[in-house]
This record gives sequence, structure tokens and C-alpha cells, in this order.
Amino acid sequence: MKTLLLVDGSSYLYRAFHAMPDLRNRQNEPTGAIYGVLNMLRRLHKDYPADYSACVFDAKGKTFRDDIYPEYKAHRPSMPEDLARQIAPLHEAIIAMGWPLLMVDNVEADDVIGALARQATREGMRVVISTGDKDIAQLVNPHVTLVNTMSNEVLDEAGVVNKFGLPAKLIVDYLTLVGDTVDNVPGVEKVGPKTAVKWLTQYGSLDNIVAHADEIGGVVGENLRKALSWLPTARELLTIRCDVGLPEKLTDLAPQPQDKAKLAELFEHFDFKSWLRELRSNSG
Repeated sequence: MKTLLLVDGSSYLYRAFHAMPDLRNRQNEPTGAIYGVLNMLRRLHKDYPADYSACVFDAKGKTFRDDIYPEYKAHRPSMPEDLARQIAPLHEAIIAMGWPLLMVDNVEADDVIGALARQATREGMRVVISTGDKDIAQLVNPHVTLVNTMSNEVLDEAGVVNKFGLPAKLIVDYLTLVGDTVDNVPGVEKVGPKTAVKWLTQYGSLDNIVAHADEIGGVVGENLRKALSWLPTARELLTIRCDVGLPEKLTDLAPQPQDKAKLAELFEHFDFKSWLRELRSNSG
């Protein structure tokens, strides 16, 4: 069975930036996020050999979710200057390493990952998605597994049930009820994970909870009834769109040969000395 390996580059970029020390090269340019993401990509290729792979980033600018709800992600501070400066050189290095790099306008990296995962599943492939984003658990199925290289967590179907107390097919319903503070999508006030899991276990789906909203007592029941008109919008915002049009076909995502000359130039510039030595000894 062929394997497609997809990396949520945007998720790792932020995590690497916040997790890594403030590394700088001789020109005093920041390199910590670059080092963190490239290190993770080097490891992934060793741990998950794949026939096809891609590193997916959010494109610049607004997406269809901003059109639906202008407050979407509105509370996020603008990207730190030291992180913004690392994006272009990081993209160059990823391409030089032989990874196909994808960014699609008007959608998020998650949607591109979802569309590719659906396509690969249809073609009977195994899909490994490397991400630190809990929302992507909604894509898990018998063909699709998530890996988080920062926590070494692997989520297959049983792993999702273990982590959330619900199967993957109910993750969007769960997120709609609890909301997503990271993306500024409100859920039902005062409904946390325990209540959401309890309701979904009892009623089987968000639609069924809505149909029985008058039976649910107490303050949370009132809050649910107040949120009824909002919930369809929240669900739309939190659902990964697997039907987005993609410029690439899966066959375009076969690994490319490394551009060793370009990599050597970049590693030299970033002051990644041990990687430069390794590259030179492998080229010799």
C-alpha cells in the first residue's frame, strides 16, 4: 500500500518558533523556527518513508472563513517580526530538501491537507498527517493517522477515542459545542469537554442535541438554546473542507532530488554547521 505523508507546516512553524531558543546566525538573523521545522522534516522522512509527501502552509491573506465570520482569528496578534523573517528562507530550504511545498489561496493549510487526504484515501493509500493541531483529528479514519512529532503522540481511530472520549466522526460536533479559542470561534457558553462528550454520547450527534435542546435543563440547557442560531456557523468554520480544488495531483508529490548546492548555501548562511558537514560528507 502506498503512503502519503502530509506535514502541517503552519502548525509546526509557530510551535518551533515558540519552543526553540532564539538562535541567530552571524548576521544576527533569527533561525530558530527554521532549525526546528527542518529538524522535524528530516526526522519525519526517516520515521515515515512515503511514496508521496508535501509540506503545507497557509497562504497569505484572507480565507473563505473570514467571509463567513469577520471575527475569525481576529484576536490573534500579528505575526512577530522575527518569525515573519524566517518564512521565505524556510520555504527555500524545504524545497531544496526535495519536499513539495503547497499553499493555496482562500483556504487554510488544514483544508489542503483534508482534500489531499480524501483523494489519497479514495485511491487506497495510507495517509500520515504530521500536525500539532487537534482540529485535524476530524480527518482520522481507517486510512488516516495523525502524528505529533513534538509530543510523539500518534492518533489512529482508537487514539482519537482515547484522547477525546469520542470517535473522529464526532470531533466537529464536539469542537462546535466547546468552541475554539485559538481561532476565536465561540461554542456554547459554559460547555466544556466533559459536557460535550456527555451530550454527544447520550444523543449521538450535534443535530440530535439541537433537536432535543428543550429537554436539557439548567444553565447549560439555557445557554444551548441561546446558541442554537449560531451553531451552524460555528460548525461551518470548524469543518475542514475536503472538497477544495487543488493545483497539484498526488502524482506531483513524489519526492524530488535534493538540491545539495542550494542546501549547502542555505546551511552556510544559517550557520547550521553540523548539517553542512553531514551534507558535504554525504556528497563526497
